[in-house]
Amino acid sequence: MDVTLTQLRYFVEAAAQLSMTGASVRLNVAQSAVSAAIAQLERHVGTQFFIRQRSKGLVLTAAGEMFLRDAQAILAHVEESLDHARGETQSLAGRIRLACFNTLTPFLLPGVLTRLREEHPALEVDVIESDTAGCVAALVSGQADLALCYELDLPESLASTVVDTARPYLALPPEHALAGAGTVRLSALKEEPFVLLDLPHSRDLMLSIARLGGREPEVAFRSGSFETVRTLVSRGLGYSILHQRPQHGLTYDGGRLATVEIEDRVPELKTVLAHLRSQRPTARVRAVAQAVRRQIDAVKTGRD
Repeated sequence: MDVTLTQLRYFVEAAAQLSMTGASVRLNVAQSAVSAAIAQLERHVGTQFFIRQRSKGLVLTAAGEMFLRDAQAILAHVEESLDHARGETQSLAGRIRLACFNTLTPFLLPGVLTRLREEHPALEVDVIESDTAGCVAALVSGQADLALCYELDLPESLASTVVDTARPYLALPPEHALAGAGTVRLSALKEEPFVLLDLPHSRDLMLSIARLGGREPEVAFRSGSFETVRTLVSRGLGYSILHQRPQHGLTYDGGRLATVEIEDRVPELKTVLAHLRSQRPTARVRAVAQAVRRQIDAVKTGRD
């Protein structure tokens, strides 16, 4: 018996979900079909790809981890060949899985999905929201085909393309003495409480920028929510350093906050599209990447 593409698809989805049941739900097939296909694949190859734990799901063996990368590459190549046969101008169909960094999601994702629905109505986009580590894990495990995230500690196994660059700014309470200034040096705020956007990797970047003011920042409050940080600042509980810029100064509770440019030389934050280096981008991946670039351009020019 030859290895089939169906067996490879079932194996890759089971590896992504670490569950036969989870894979069957995603694939819309019976759980028994997934189990049987993977068992046949293991018998044909002559090695075990999963350790089956009754209460904890699946664990990839070392052989399974190696085979997963090859299986993903094979399936991507088949999809690419089919896309070429159909023609790049034809509306795309099928599923693509996009991982997106939490704070980028509300700014870019709705517009991206709207564009894809208009241009490729038969293309199904599954979205995973996470931090950088989660986006990387989704790519490596096969749960995502593409990730929209920041260029923060990405492993060598990923290829990335910069799609945007953001300079940090100061978020200040509206009544702050420096709220109306054009630019402010970080040293002017070194004695004031700091509200930290507390996300992995991001927190280190924010703190390193705040330290340019000449002392260790006094972190009064921290939150993993972008909007919570903005609301805390609007209430006068401290200042913050952020990158994403809403089109208005309102917070969820109706408060306001001032934004001021940083006078110091500060590192900019790059937004990237990332995928496994071992996989060639398919037409679906390229379509999503194009929609992301168009949306970023629309936001920057105020045409969104």
